[in-house]
Amino acid sequence: MTCDHVRAALSARLDGEDPRAASAVLDGHLRECPGCRAWLSRAERVTRLVRVQPVQVPDLTASVLAAVAADPLAPGRAPAAALRARRQVLRVAVAVAAVAQLAIALPILLAGLGVSVDPHTSREMASFDVALAVGFALAAWRPERARAFVPVALVLAICLAGTSAVDIANSTTALVHEVGHLAAVVQAGLLWALGRVSGDANRPVSPALATGRG
Repeated sequence: MTCDHVRAALSARLDGEDPRAASAVLDGHLRECPGCRAWLSRAERVTRLVRVQPVQVPDLTASVLAAVAADPLAPGRAPAAALRARRQVLRVAVAVAAVAQLAIALPILLAGLGVSVDPHTSREMASFDVALAVGFALAAWRPERARAFVPVALVLAICLAGTSAVDIANSTTALVHEVGHLAAVVQAGLLWALGRVSGDANRPVSPALATGRG
């Protein structure tokens, strides 16, 4: 065997492959050939430096994604306790707004108190205010359904704000008389915030995140 053949066989043996030559023949050549002995020494040193043993690494993707999804401090998710506290504050605020609206509307509706002109129109408006107040009370009681009342509250707030701005611009009413309509805007904002917080608090963890798929 030539040195080239021996070295190819030795390289295969170092790699755990079939050298296609008897070990006795290769070892006999090495005893007689200093060049091949030196080549084998260098090859063994290089092999030890670069060889990487295969390691079985467990796949932790699913568990890591599940932990991130369940972590209340993960980006985009507020702590559950903070969400509950915020929702409770908003529930109280919406309930107070409902009670205040009822306190103003019921005397007008039932006894005509505070009505100076057009009692019929005043009672109709009071009826609408009572209905709206009941909606706010229901939203405070069942905050997960607050979003259902948001469109009504927003339309009312926009209409009142728009008509007030037009009337003030045309000098048909004074600004001080329209300040009360700001309450509708505040109520709509409170209701929207309550619906959003309740939705965040009740949103389940995505199955894709929980299982590591997707």
